[in-house]
Amino acid sequence: MTVGDDPTADDAFDGRAYARDLTTAPGVYRMYAADGSLLYVGKAAALKKRVASYFTKALPTRTASMVAQIARMDVTVTRTATEALLLENQLIKSLHPRYNVLLRDDKSYPFVVLTRESWPRIAFHRGARSLPGRYFGPYPSVLAVRDTLNLMQKIFRLRSCEDSVFRNRSRPCLQYQIGRCSAPCVGLVQARDYADAVRQATMLLDGRSDDLTTELTTAMESASERLDFEEAARLRDLVASIRKLQSRQYVDGSAADLDVLACAMRGAQACVLLLMFRDGRNLGTRSFFPKTNGEDSAEEVLGAFVSQYYAEQTPPREIVLDREIPERELIEEALGATAGRKVQIKTSVRGERAGYLDLVRRNAEQSLAAEVGSNAAQRARAEALRELLGLDEVPQRIECFDISHTMGEATVASCVVFDADGPVRGQYRRYNIDGIEPGDDYAAMRQALERRFRKAAEAIEALAGSDPAASGNEAGPARAVLPDLLLIDGGAGQVAQANAVLADVGLVDVHVVGVAKGEARRPGDETLLLPGVDGKPGRELHPGAGSLGLQLIQQVRDEAHRFAITGHRGRRQKARNVSRLEDIPGIGPRRRANLLRHFGGLGGLKAAGIEEIARVEGINAALAERIYATLHGIEPQGSP
Repeated sequence: MTVGDDPTADDAFDGRAYARDLTTAPGVYRMYAADGSLLYVGKAAALKKRVASYFTKALPTRTASMVAQIARMDVTVTRTATEALLLENQLIKSLHPRYNVLLRDDKSYPFVVLTRESWPRIAFHRGARSLPGRYFGPYPSVLAVRDTLNLMQKIFRLRSCEDSVFRNRSRPCLQYQIGRCSAPCVGLVQARDYADAVRQATMLLDGRSDDLTTELTTAMESASERLDFEEAARLRDLVASIRKLQSRQYVDGSAADLDVLACAMRGAQACVLLLMFRDGRNLGTRSFFPKTNGEDSAEEVLGAFVSQYYAEQTPPREIVLDREIPERELIEEALGATAGRKVQIKTSVRGERAGYLDLVRRNAEQSLAAEVGSNAAQRARAEALRELLGLDEVPQRIECFDISHTMGEATVASCVVFDADGPVRGQYRRYNIDGIEPGDDYAAMRQALERRFRKAAEAIEALAGSDPAASGNEAGPARAVLPDLLLIDGGAGQVAQANAVLADVGLVDVHVVGVAKGEARRPGDETLLLPGVDGKPGRELHPGAGSLGLQLIQQVRDEAHRFAITGHRGRRQKARNVSRLEDIPGIGPRRRANLLRHFGGLGGLKAAGIEEIARVEGINAALAERIYATLHGIEPQGSP
């Protein structure tokens, strides 16, 4: 249920009257300014009490400034505190309110994945969790994941190879020889035994090592009574390995499922440091730098971090914080409901936990000091760039375009975005380029720039005309954002394409600079092509490797190059995996998927014979012959 209040432009918002009519149920409230922009999103265990607190007591300066701007409020009533926490997180991530602390969206958390298939594999995973299976994590560092995988392979001997390798082996690999895999690829382990190893690995990754050692000890004694001493010895060694693992790291003498968090602040810059323990093992630390939007209270920043981070990640049984946070009981209740077990949030601890908390505090201060130094260096490079290019102000938004292809195949254009703090990865864009002559970089650049700036020009025009459809759509204002500086990776021809596109769409306030590589393509030898005046050719600059401004341009250009190459390789590989099969008569989406799944990709399919291809579901002998012939560039035997 949503409740709203739409006062006229002349009426001040009466927060006390609005709060009197609210329910005491949990929910989420949203504050809007007179221009319709979203100021703040918050959660509450009791909406009436929480909203009223903004209008009935003294507030910090920043909060008072926000409340003074409120022209309208909406609330959404939820059934539970858990729903309120999840809804708040979703709204903050999608709407980016002006006064909320924002945990920067990080898709790079590392996980351990145990796939769901006949012979599951255990592997490192980062990115979208689209692969069927169980995901364990996130871990604070890649090193922690590698260490976990190393232990799992030593103890349970699960496979780690890709499916394309697994399905095409004829003899055991080196992992089997060194005792890290049981070689299911060639049938050296029974399916029942392998499934049991997978189940035991899952128990250990879930933090149930005590249950696992009890189960294995019982099985060892049972094997000994049956006089199966070989199996008993294997189980004894397995129990010893797990107990050795348990003894390596512990908290208060017992296995612990624990996170320790501390927040350090300097002005409006914040660092939250996380130290993770899972099943008693110290997995290391990770630093986060949330966007505070002017918030200077460490308690508010830490509370926002806990809400947003654990709304997307499975919380441990115990979370230790270096300070009290707002709505602690609500967050504790919501996280417990999400995890399906009790979750404790503690701020007063003693003994070893107090030692870890002190360690986390000191590391948070050090990480923040390093980040502040890095930001200062970034600002120095930005100021040097302003002087180098003769700009009136330091550019607050830089976009760079680059083109990548292989002899005209699978052309991809990239656009990366940098702001005052560095890369803004959430606003990166790739453009698949079609309908041009292969290898025509000028046409590719023009197409990418037209797609970027034509939409921007249309959005600006719609906003200027107060088009309701555009103003009510979040994509409209986003598309209308223009860069202060547009970098083009290329020479005069590429820059000419950019200037022509901007002129065609009527955008004249974008500063365009070309970045041409030197003859030896050595970093520092770049030539910068500046725009001309009144139709005259622009100047050329050769700043040299020592220029701080050029170093910033190189950073942006290299990121655009990396992003373009990654997109090109993905598009090229997809085309090579699919298009050749699509060209074969009789191969539709289902048969193509069956083939690629059976052989683990196009490489495995090319390595298979006609008889093996014909064993795939839906593939008869004649079709198998056509597939084999097409993939190997020969004529089928039945062809004229």
